[in-house]
Amino acid sequence: MSLARSEISEDAAPAEGLLADRGTRERLSGPGFRTFLAIADRLGLTVAQQLVLLGGTPSATYHHWKSKGAPSLSHDALERVSLVLGIWKGLRLIFSDDATALRWLKAGNADLPFAGASPLQTMLRGSINDLYSVRRYLDGWRGVWP
Repeated sequence: MSLARSEISEDAAPAEGLLADRGTRERLSGPGFRTFLAIADRLGLTVAQQLVLLGGTPSATYHHWKSKGAPSLSHDALERVSLVLGIWKGLRLIFSDDATALRWLKAGNADLPFAGASPLQTMLRGSINDLYSVRRYLDGWRGVWP
């Protein structure tokens, strides 16, 4: 079923609009960052790798967030955290156990988005587009991406 433009509420904000709101980012930042840390631990990521996934966050800032809790993360950092959470969710839905998911994530892959690199290496290139690429690949594998 398709909605006509007049049927869509003008109050509905696009996803970018939601993350642009400081109150929303403050509400999501703490739980999101804590979950990111738990996933990074499960994946065995180094601090340096975590910093790359967060978009080049300075080490001192990362350690402050880790010890004191994350304040309102930037739009970019929160979007990256969200992508990592989505990637983890996709892995958990596709693979029956963490060890198999981790093997897939770290193994070279000849499929188009990876060009022989592992999905993790792709994620660690530093671009948010690379995180999107891995997320979309997993979503497509699950059959939820158009």
